[in-house]
Amino acid sequence: MIIRSSDAFNLPESEVTDEGFFRKRRQIVKAMGILPIAGLLPAPVEAVCESPLLNSDIGKANSLHQISHYNNYYEFSTNKQAVALLAKEMSLRPWTLEISGEVEKPEIIDIDNLLQQQEIVERIYRFRCVEGWSMVIPWNGIQLCKLLTRIKPTSRAKYVQFISHVDESSMIGLSLTGLDFPYMEALRLDEAMHPLTLLATGLYGKDLPAQNGAPLRLVVPWKYGFKGPKSIVKIILSEQKPETSWNKISPTEYGFYANVNPRVSHPRWSQRKENKIGELKKKKTLMFNGYEQQVAGLYRGMDLEKNF
Repeated sequence: MIIRSSDAFNLPESEVTDEGFFRKRRQIVKAMGILPIAGLLPAPVEAVCESPLLNSDIGKANSLHQISHYNNYYEFSTNKQAVALLAKEMSLRPWTLEISGEVEKPEIIDIDNLLQQQEIVERIYRFRCVEGWSMVIPWNGIQLCKLLTRIKPTSRAKYVQFISHVDESSMIGLSLTGLDFPYMEALRLDEAMHPLTLLATGLYGKDLPAQNGAPLRLVVPWKYGFKGPKSIVKIILSEQKPETSWNKISPTEYGFYANVNPRVSHPRWSQRKENKIGELKKKKTLMFNGYEQQVAGLYRGMDLEKNF
């Protein structure tokens, strides 16, 4: 049985789109326990798998149609509006997630078994793309810290790498972008263990559409969107910093950390303002995408212009 826990910020009913599932949301803060993890960068920390308070000015959620019909998914196309149609050809079952590397309990688990065993939470997060567009998205999914607690990282684990699915029969864009596939992304272990980091499985309480990264994608709301790999098939914990796809192809444009930072411009785009899909007026970009209170401590003492 899937347990659904509504622990995201509660938008006023007048501010939420008319998806019925979200009309009676409430804010709940639940402490889920503490897991000491050694050897994190830049220094060991205690990772608390709980739901911190989110900001009250997150804004009106985008509609399901907007969220599912304007997508970066280069395995299919560089045309954001074309992805929804092209992704329909990808098969989502059977699907397994392999977890390996510096863990005490490696496993290969069927996606449906994972969904039955893990608590599903609901989160409304800002989403900010490096090109300057943004959305407010109601996700449901699994807190990554819960899954990592289950497989028990070793004391040598410092990074978590995510590897996406490749399907040459349906992904017609694999040879069009210059990227090497499968798509790879990574976090520091303390970032992965942060309670805001989500393995998304759905939108608006419904199954995640293929074009949004079904059946399992990463959501890290204080980072730019390319840090959220779609259709994840492998999670690998390691002691050394792993390669990531965009950082590998263009390290001067796409840093490893990719924290939303209006003071650090992409070489081709300013990051000071953003354009929310569905709105005409641009808004100022918020530091850490508006989650500064929750995540700034992860980077205390770091030069965020050098470690961009």
